[in-house]
Amino acid sequence: MAALHDVAEMLFTPSAPVLFLGVLFILGAPILLHLLLSSSITYTVAPTIMLMGPENAGKTSLLTLLERGNEPAETHSSQVSQTVELSASTDAKLKTSYRNHDDTTGTYTKFLLNDTPGHGKLRNMAIASLSKIEKLKGIVFMVDAAALGERDSLGPTAAFLYDVLLYLQKATNNSGKARVIPSVLIAANKMDLFTALPVHIVRKQLENELTHLRTTKSKALLDSGVGADEIGSEEQDSWLGRYGAEKFTFEQMMEFKIDVEIMGGSVTVDEPGINEWWWWMAQRIGG
Repeated sequence: MAALHDVAEMLFTPSAPVLFLGVLFILGAPILLHLLLSSSITYTVAPTIMLMGPENAGKTSLLTLLERGNEPAETHSSQVSQTVELSASTDAKLKTSYRNHDDTTGTYTKFLLNDTPGHGKLRNMAIASLSKIEKLKGIVFMVDAAALGERDSLGPTAAFLYDVLLYLQKATNNSGKARVIPSVLIAANKMDLFTALPVHIVRKQLENELTHLRTTKSKALLDSGVGADEIGSEEQDSWLGRYGAEKFTFEQMMEFKIDVEIMGGSVTVDEPGINEWWWWMAQRIGG
């Protein structure tokens, strides 16, 4: 009892050691508790699908439609990235509608859908963000199928697509860091409009324009005055698809393990609708 009395008297008698121990306990306890709790939590990074493409292609409309599961609200060209969390069925035997993304039954996987700005001055930022996403499973590159017949639409659209595909192509040669190269879906939107080009024409128009861009970039390098010894390496680095091929085709991207598909659809109507695009996303996040 005497010993307990002495301990109690020491604790309740103000002194430098007692004050030091008290302050240490008050400051250290929360930190210790935080470390214990954080070490017991496992953080799961959700897979991500990126929406990319030029202005007015329908990216933000698609995002709002998928988020709400009904008719999309009026949207305007976005200047910042937007992200929503969705759930898609990964059951290969069941093609579910995007309207069921909030279903809690069956086998569903949560994923993030990230909409990036399509303005010409912001495209580099969108492409640069690709390297910052840990689980990038796919890129949906939206194009306006009703406007691709016009030169002022086809040129910028193909130029943006060229940069995206070339970025992915270069990523396959990054031996210092192994990563999964995402698949690419070219979503030809506005197929309900009379002026919309059929999917096979969309493919042909884009391939022809990408071939033209590739030739132009190669010629510009030759005319730049770069030394002959350096031209070969630089030209090959900026050459999209099979090096030296006369014409570019999307099939050439398979040499870099980049799968490119083109599907038609429409954000504003049920037919052809967007279910094919939705199912493509589900297959990517489930893989």
